[in-house]
Amino acid sequence: MFTALASSRRLAQPLVLRSVRAFTASTIAKQDAFVPKSLHTLSEDEEMMKDAVSRFAREVVQPRVSSMDEAETMEPSVIRGLFDAGLMGVETPVELGGAGASFTSAIVVVEELAKIDPSVSVLCDVHNTLVNTVFRTYASSFLQEKYLPALSTSALGCFCLSEPTAGSDAFALQTRATADGTDYVLNGAKMWITNSNEADVFLVFATIDPTLGYRGITCFVVDRNAPGLTVAKKEKKLGIRASSTCQVSFDDVRVPASHVIGEVGKGYKIAIEILNEGRIGIAAQMLGLAQGAFDHVMPYLFQRKQFGSRIGDFQAMQHQYAQIATEIEAARLLTYNAARMKEEGKPFAREAAMAKLYASQVAERAASKAVEWMGGVGFTRDMPVEKYYRDCKIGAIYEGTSNIQLQTIAKILAKQYQE
Repeated sequence: MFTALASSRRLAQPLVLRSVRAFTASTIAKQDAFVPKSLHTLSEDEEMMKDAVSRFAREVVQPRVSSMDEAETMEPSVIRGLFDAGLMGVETPVELGGAGASFTSAIVVVEELAKIDPSVSVLCDVHNTLVNTVFRTYASSFLQEKYLPALSTSALGCFCLSEPTAGSDAFALQTRATADGTDYVLNGAKMWITNSNEADVFLVFATIDPTLGYRGITCFVVDRNAPGLTVAKKEKKLGIRASSTCQVSFDDVRVPASHVIGEVGKGYKIAIEILNEGRIGIAAQMLGLAQGAFDHVMPYLFQRKQFGSRIGDFQAMQHQYAQIATEIEAARLLTYNAARMKEEGKPFAREAAMAKLYASQVAERAASKAVEWMGGVGFTRDMPVEKYYRDCKIGAIYEGTSNIQLQTIAKILAKQYQE
């Protein structure tokens, strides 16, 4: 096109190019056509949510981070504050007690909380992206109306999938659900259950028949006060210590058939789809952790002097923090992109796996460098960076290890290029 114009108008080519630009711009202006925006662009509601969470994290969570970590306990006042601030039903419809906000809003909440305390962040993340989403997406209207208002205002939830013999191989679970009249009777044990020490509502995955393999897996709602449900050993962990991680046992726990979520035998589908979404939440947690560690250490680099200069002015240091800042930005873009793709109804399993994989790697590098950059003082508990360093490791483990993420990505790529 441009060649033909040049031959007919010869020296007028610059004018043609300018006219094309002007015409294109005027068409967009007249038709108000869609203009792609950066992944940093949040809606007005999302920006408001971000500001509110950031303020809550600084004012309510930050003064308690050290004491909760030392005690390995989540303060009830923090959980209560999360509910009071409307952060525990982010996507839940307003008519059911929630905020009715976007998935990206939930991701922003997780990220902002993790900048201050990843333990509080994961409590909120599991509750929103796993528990609430299961109810909203798969539960009957009866169960939604019964549980979602409480889950938005007062009742904490947990997601019971992992077992002693079912970690990465999640569908090797042994917990049984035996039909008995209009009830099911649950027997078995779960491990590594986040929020279980404080939870009021338990989503439990059990098999109705081990011979059916994954097709026997079913999801049940169980109340904490159900006879036979016991929250047992609380794990003593390297990091995210304030977040409870416990064993949960079920001894002849009776569950009404009406408390089955989705269809009998379709629990595997729920688990797969929800964990894809949950991985974006963990990516956001790791992203917030990396940013939090970075934000804590950077001012120190321009306060501390050695050899007569601020250590942040040495070129070797400049290159290091420029690299980490770039990696944090890349992790943010991966995470936000996966969130937007989920909202748009597009396939996002690959993007979710990439976001979680990379964000967890960046969190480890950022936290490690933060300790190094602060030197000896960074290795002490007087500074928060050592806690970020302890907290970051879990990102490569839960909701699918890094190897599982790589395998997920590889399978999707192999299918794409073999077709």
